[in-house]
Amino acid sequence: MKLLDVEAVLNRETDIQKTDPEREVLKELNDEDTRYAILSHRWGAEVGYEEMTGLMKMEGRKRDEVRQRAGYQKIIESCKQAKKGGYEWLWIDTCCIDKRSSAELSEAINSMYRWYQNAQVCYAYLNDVDESTFPTEQDNNKFDKSNGWPEWFVRGWTLQELIAPKKVEFFNKAWVRIGNKRRLAPKLERITGISCSVLTDSFSGRGLSVARIMSWAAHRKTTRVEDRAYSLMGLFGVNMPMLYGEGKKAFRRLQLEIIREFSDQSIFAWNPRTPRRGSVLAEDPSDFRGCWYIERLEPNEFVDKLMSSIELEQTGSWYLRPNFRKIATNPVHCCRLAWLRWRARALSKQLCTFTVSNAGIQVCLPVVRLPDSSSHFRAILACSPLVAIDLLSSGSSFDRIPRINTTPRTYPEFKTLYLAHHQDVNEKCPNFILDDEHASYYGFTRCGAYPREFTGDAVTLSPLIDDLIVVVYANKDPKCYFAVGLGYHYGQEWVHVDYDRDSPNQEDSWTDFGRRAHARIWKARAIRAQDMEKHGNVRFSKYFVKHAHLPRSIWAARVVWGKWGGDDFKVMVDVVECPGCCDGPCRMTTTFDDCRGLAMPGLMETVSHSYSLELDGRPVEADECSGQRIALGDYGDYFNDKFIRTGNIYEEKRTPGIDLEHPTNCPVIPRVSSSVDVGIMDWMTNQGDLVVTHHFEHTRLALYQPQAFSLPANKDVSLLLKALSTRLSGKYLVTTIIQCSDFYTVDDNVSRRDLGDSAPDDGNHSTEARNLTPLCIVAFPQVWSREPLREQRKERFKNIRKHFYALLNTHQLAGTLPSLKSVNGKSYSDQVF
Repeated sequence: MKLLDVEAVLNRETDIQKTDPEREVLKELNDEDTRYAILSHRWGAEVGYEEMTGLMKMEGRKRDEVRQRAGYQKIIESCKQAKKGGYEWLWIDTCCIDKRSSAELSEAINSMYRWYQNAQVCYAYLNDVDESTFPTEQDNNKFDKSNGWPEWFVRGWTLQELIAPKKVEFFNKAWVRIGNKRRLAPKLERITGISCSVLTDSFSGRGLSVARIMSWAAHRKTTRVEDRAYSLMGLFGVNMPMLYGEGKKAFRRLQLEIIREFSDQSIFAWNPRTPRRGSVLAEDPSDFRGCWYIERLEPNEFVDKLMSSIELEQTGSWYLRPNFRKIATNPVHCCRLAWLRWRARALSKQLCTFTVSNAGIQVCLPVVRLPDSSSHFRAILACSPLVAIDLLSSGSSFDRIPRINTTPRTYPEFKTLYLAHHQDVNEKCPNFILDDEHASYYGFTRCGAYPREFTGDAVTLSPLIDDLIVVVYANKDPKCYFAVGLGYHYGQEWVHVDYDRDSPNQEDSWTDFGRRAHARIWKARAIRAQDMEKHGNVRFSKYFVKHAHLPRSIWAARVVWGKWGGDDFKVMVDVVECPGCCDGPCRMTTTFDDCRGLAMPGLMETVSHSYSLELDGRPVEADECSGQRIALGDYGDYFNDKFIRTGNIYEEKRTPGIDLEHPTNCPVIPRVSSSVDVGIMDWMTNQGDLVVTHHFEHTRLALYQPQAFSLPANKDVSLLLKALSTRLSGKYLVTTIIQCSDFYTVDDNVSRRDLGDSAPDDGNHSTEARNLTPLCIVAFPQVWSREPLREQRKERFKNIRKHFYALLNTHQLAGTLPSLKSVNGKSYSDQVF
């Protein structure tokens, strides 16, 4: 190490004009054989190695500027204190390290703890203390940036500079001695959290837990992120190369070095303020905040403590709890405990052995499988008190996850695990896009969300195991509320609908309802996520539907959700007139949408599948019109692959607020082209306006001068379909028609085989303008879906009708009511349900 020659520095300063410019002020010496003092301080305007060694070679103005710096005066005052103490040599980190040499800098950082430890005395300079006594109370006004104490106590490097030296003397700003480490130990313990025994006795990290030592650095700061790790190497007695620029990876490397040196599981006992998933290693020393009480356990101690803990834990129904003491009464329980104890003793060597590899940190731990999941576990660490961490199986290794609020009901098993030590998982946050325009049709509006608000229509949830936001909708006239819950549980997104079963309190606000709905949905979140798993993975054509009748109303909330071309969930919230299908939320059902075809006004399940062609380059399937005159917007029934027309949406009564004659509501005209067919590609290139479609039975239909017309995918048409949803429930809709001037089938040799209904007999293309409609695309609008009547409700209505007509007949016989006339040849009773 390079040490300052105290006498040479002071003589040079006393008469700088007569000082020999060649005299050296720094000398390379052995720290183990030399008596020297060392300085600990907070950096400011400092003097570096080059300036200290080249001071006499500077021109006068530059030299005076260096000598006037606070850092230079600090060097001079330190030398004066060293001379008073009888020390010839002094080490100061600002000027005794040539930072131009990365090798010298790395050596200094790796050796620094030893250098402070071997120093005869350490001068701790508190440049922000003016008083002549050591501060006795926190002063947040004076030390507002350092927790109410001098800044020296919150810097990262000064931690080892306090612990390592045998003797530490504190000086104020004017270099007045204000105390020493041994006398101030109780006060220092209060400030730093380091016990008096560590401060006054020789420190040996072997006797303390890793978590406890890390907790001392939890509140400290460094200018460089990497120094958060490098400043702790000496406390743990580990070494590693310096890689400034690696950022937080430095602290990860430090932990891996500690694991290779120590068999201390408390290194996994950290508890971050911000929950995260991924590496089992902490991200920063601040993650160990509050871990000062954790102690490491030897294998035998751990086994005894674990068995005692199991005795006191309620696992199943095998315990009685008289006088608040749990006593195991089942012999199976005693056998299980005996087996666990024997197993733990047999694995005592593995319990104190870590192995680090690319696959992870191999360690043997007692683990318990968590309820409601086959991939989530709780591992118990060899610490006192016992600390448990939650893990998620991720392939061959286990990621650490935030604590799950659940109680395991099984016994632990000793397993060898590979714990992930990679960087934290950058898991994509679950994102839901709300589409609730249709809910306003019956006067429902979005009131807000609970427990936190969001802006716009995008709702982002946390990917950390459990999250839930409920969006509240209300019709204020009858004060009818319902809530849509958007949740994430164990890696599964889910949606649910909730409402109050009882009559609402007229004084309730939407936030009161939202709080109740959130509590109900949160309690059943595991069930909702499992329901999603039972219905299979979400695909880009599969969607989920929930229909919930709102009590004391004629309405039902219908929620459809799925993925529309991306990773985000789209959630469509609608309110419909309920057909009397249920008393509450029905079980979840699924529906499908043609995600490959043209954009449609709402969710549509295409039922056509006879002929294949392309519209605007998108593959679609169409049906023959079967001799009917089919028009765009026709609705009707669909049986045995045949569409039977009963009406047209454009011929219905005009819906208020919907202008179907506006240019934006005109039909879309996509380009018609043939599907790829290698057998006819060469022939097609010479046919001009001819398009060939392919039947699933391997026949081909040729269309001459085809033109397609499709429903526009806009708000007006969507609202029109909704306005007709009650009356046209269960009907099918023609979303696209393909017209042409001629059509005929062709065989495998691409020869014309037969003619269309009005094609010319001579086989030539007609020059007369005609409009033939051979094909159409039929779909089932989700907004027209109708929930089936529940059997219980049908039976209830049947009993009500029977009782009603019995009473009615009694009154008619008594002459108190006139008889009911028939309507259209049917009695009144025949027309009800």
